[in-house]
Amino acid sequence: MRAGPGDSPGHQDGPPVGRRVVLGMLGLGAAGVAAGPYLQRAVEGVTSKDPTGLSGLLPGGGGFRYYSVAGTVPARTAADYTLAIGGLVDRPATYRLADLQAMRQRRIVHDVQCVTGWRVPGTPFEGVPLADLLQAAGVRPEATAVSFGCFDGSYSESLTLDQARREDVLVALRMKDQPLGHEHGGPVRLYVAPMYFYKSAKWLDSITLTSTVQPGYWEHFGYDVDAWVGRSNGRDDAPTG
Repeated sequence: MRAGPGDSPGHQDGPPVGRRVVLGMLGLGAAGVAAGPYLQRAVEGVTSKDPTGLSGLLPGGGGFRYYSVAGTVPARTAADYTLAIGGLVDRPATYRLADLQAMRQRRIVHDVQCVTGWRVPGTPFEGVPLADLLQAAGVRPEATAVSFGCFDGSYSESLTLDQARREDVLVALRMKDQPLGHEHGGPVRLYVAPMYFYKSAKWLDSITLTSTVQPGYWEHFGYDVDAWVGRSNGRDDAPTG
């Protein structure tokens, strides 16, 4: 695993923190970029538990950092990566990275909006439309939602079936016109363009069709399940599109 700035090899994260603390401290971290290193150091203990890597996108933050709720996450390469699709489907499937790369790709350029308030404009993501994978799997009539698992062993997310079939939801393989690196959730992550970035789960390795929506990791700590930018989490940000 390649460590980024501020990483401590072998460091184990403490207990996860709740939504109010994360939002408040990450907001403080954004201010710390302008105010100097004192405020920045104050948030390190919290941002190290950020499973999405959102705080690593802070402007002027010294580059992307490695964050996980699971302590360490082993990297996966094209040789050992697989994505399993199952649950309430007629044709369960397992895809390797090369299989996904050979499929129809869609490129989307939207802003990335963090639930803490900062935004990264015009960020390109490219990958397989999730709707294509669902169609290939044959969704059963009783399925109403999609659950996403990650190979960190801890993080999860979910969407309704209607949300998952949107054209701006990808199984992403590339970011900023480069293959997704491990720190950004590679080799494959979920990308949900119109929602706050915590919905775009890193290190994606399973897609499961379910009969009901299963709240994701941070949603158990107070984040909204339906995380539309500007219409959830008590925020009124402009849409990302």
